[in-house]
Amino acid sequence: MIDTVEQLVRTKLAEALGGRRGIVESAVPTVLFTVMFVSTHDLRVSLIVSITATVLLLVARLVQRSTVQFVLNALIGIGIAALFASRSGEARDVFLPGILYNGAYAAVFVLSVLVGWPLVGFMIGSITGDPTGWHDDRNIVRLCAQLTWLFAAPCILRVLVQYPLYAGDHIALLGTSKVVLGWPLQLASFAAMAWLLSRNRTPLEPEPGPAR
Repeated sequence: MIDTVEQLVRTKLAEALGGRRGIVESAVPTVLFTVMFVSTHDLRVSLIVSITATVLLLVARLVQRSTVQFVLNALIGIGIAALFASRSGEARDVFLPGILYNGAYAAVFVLSVLVGWPLVGFMIGSITGDPTGWHDDRNIVRLCAQLTWLFAAPCILRVLVQYPLYAGDHIALLGTSKVVLGWPLQLASFAAMAWLLSRNRTPLEPEPGPAR
């Protein structure tokens, strides 16, 4: 039984992590590509090894009949990265889609806070059945704004760190930063959210029942 906004958001954050296996699967393409390229300097071979390994992870998930969400996300990500790099012929462009994605993601999150409609609020609304009702409560809006900033922070940091490395063509550092600023940073962000949520108890108002 979910009674507070904090409980609701904690539940959603737990679902987003995907467990240890999901975290490892999301890092496999980047780690393999970086190791292969640094050791061989062969873009094509590095992409093939990275994509093949990710496909094998997907097959393993299918055989086990477990959720393919996280490994499928990783496969789509490395597929888009391979397209960028193959068209330009430069290994650093494997990391360009991630930089662009994080920049766009951060911009949307920050803009939503600035206009007074933080995106985390819509997550709450999707559960309560009232997409915009949460906006009538200033306490909930303030909590959602704080959580939305914490969602945006890792994306902002990734762009600030990775774009200079991209511009300088530092492939090994790009790969390392992508892994370090991936799930470890996301986990740190979630830990900050958990701390924030543990300090508050904002009631989650039930949907009004039919008039009698």
